[in-house]
Amino acid sequence: MTSPPSGRQIPTALDHRIETAVGYSVEELRRHRDGGLLDAPHAALADAHRDLVVAERDVTFYRVRLARLATSELSVDQALFARINRTLAQLAEAADVRDTKQTAAAAVLEPIEAAAPRQAPRQIATKDVAALLAIAQGAKLHEHLVTHRLAVATPTRTRISYAQLQRLEEMGLVERDTAHPVQAGQPVTLTDAGRAVLTAPRRAGPPGTTPAPLPLAVPAVSRTHR
Repeated sequence: MTSPPSGRQIPTALDHRIETAVGYSVEELRRHRDGGLLDAPHAALADAHRDLVVAERDVTFYRVRLARLATSELSVDQALFARINRTLAQLAEAADVRDTKQTAAAAVLEPIEAAAPRQAPRQIATKDVAALLAIAQGAKLHEHLVTHRLAVATPTRTRISYAQLQRLEEMGLVERDTAHPVQAGQPVTLTDAGRAVLTAPRRAGPPGTTPAPLPLAVPAVSRTHR
């Protein structure tokens, strides 16, 4: 299997939690690990995150391969169906491995989150503040019945991708009511931390660049995304 270049950082569902807990980026965590600068718990976290990145890269590889098969100009015959089915099976296996690695990384992360000192407020991007403002007015996550694409619908028609929603969830700013099926629409609401972001004072700056402070970090509940 040929995966994307190893030098390219693949985002994971735990990146924001890790950065909140350690106080710097996952790229810096990896550099500190390579330089032998971490204590045992943080070194274990860096190793677990590295394994998760590799597993996430494999998921991306098979997902891209499947998309290429589905949109290619190959003859629609049994050979193509066999290749698609084989790639689907490989994607499912890769996702299972990714989920296992994510659970393992979350288990290593949780004690570090619990021991992390309360830090000064971090900053979040202006686009995330805009998404929170839209969600505050009511939002639902929908799955398209034909394409199965996930998207967040808001009264203001603010564009919120599923990836952005996942990021806001991992930051502990929003939550979904999973009791409702996504086909009918899962309500998305702000958490107390999300509301605090919208009420916190903001620094002045050029339009479109002003970040908002993120409330003091609270360990998030581990979630598994497929």
